[in-house]
Amino acid sequence: MLTALVASVLVVGATAVLLNRPPDSPAPAPTTQARVLPPADGTPTAAPPAPAPVVTPTPTPPPAPPPAVAPAGPDPGPGQGAGTFTTAPASAKAVGRGTVRRYRVEVEDGIGIDPAAAAAQIHGILGDPRGWTNDRKNGFQLVASGSYDFTVKIASPATVDRICGASGLDTHGEVNCNVGNQVLVNSKRWNTGSPQFSGPIEEYRALIVNHEVGHRIGHGHEGCPGEGKPAPAMMQQIYGLKGCTPNAWPYSAEGTYLSGPSVP
Repeated sequence: MLTALVASVLVVGATAVLLNRPPDSPAPAPTTQARVLPPADGTPTAAPPAPAPVVTPTPTPPPAPPPAVAPAGPDPGPGQGAGTFTTAPASAKAVGRGTVRRYRVEVEDGIGIDPAAAAAQIHGILGDPRGWTNDRKNGFQLVASGSYDFTVKIASPATVDRICGASGLDTHGEVNCNVGNQVLVNSKRWNTGSPQFSGPIEEYRALIVNHEVGHRIGHGHEGCPGEGKPAPAMMQQIYGLKGCTPNAWPYSAEGTYLSGPSVP
């Protein structure tokens, strides 16, 4: 009897246990964040800080190239000098035959042109075989002192205008002139040449000297002799070539006079 009672109690207890058991929990979903195990002593652990955001650096553009700078042209020098002149301390033997004209070279102070260097260039121009000595009637001699027949003066545009203007010539700050016993060379032209003349500056200086000295020995202005032919040294080439090619010399290398029709 006792045995049957104990069995009944056990059956009832087992049934109660089964009736009070909670249902099974679902399995946890997977996550991308790793689990952090609690420390061994059971102390709560704070969650780890979130990773810093990844910042992609913005590329720095390369510096812009500097703007193109057009090459500077030759310096024309000052528009006005001191108004006083220095005579080149240079002399040389006469060149050419026939009538020998003595000349000296003067350069206005304050225009940056060396008188001795200018005198050497002018002596070389007047003694060149393509120059006026080729006519075998004219010669020239550079002197630093004593008597002289004419002066070659290199002066600023303002001074050229003043001296030439006193004789009624309008050089308007641009061109040269021949007045009295003076050949006036505009320093702007000496330094920069002419837009109409494509040769080197030394050639244009030769044209200046040959043209103005040509007036001194009796030559007037000449025009272009024809399309593609050398412009005469007595042509006012700064005002346009009229179809001719630039030329600085009265004579060719073969000794031919490079002439053109007479013009006022």
